[in-house]
Amino acid sequence: MKQIKVLGSGCTKCVKTAELISEVVNELGVEATVSKETSPEAIMGYGVMRTPAVVIDEQVVHSGSMPEKAQIESWLA
Repeated sequence: MKQIKVLGSGCTKCVKTAELISEVVNELGVEATVSKETSPEAIMGYGVMRTPAVVIDEQVVHSGSMPEKAQIESWLA
């Protein structure tokens, strides 16, 4: 099971990123948990300077903008 985290302060882009990832997870039938991390200390721990950022299985795969649906699909393939 993949562990997916959306890093961000809780801004609109962060919330929409988490919603989009959850939609793609459901569409593809991937076993994954999607969570949001809003703690500045935790976010800095990943070395992320711009949010929203996406972490899959503890590796940062994206930061600084909302990812496109096709990007998310490629991460989950």
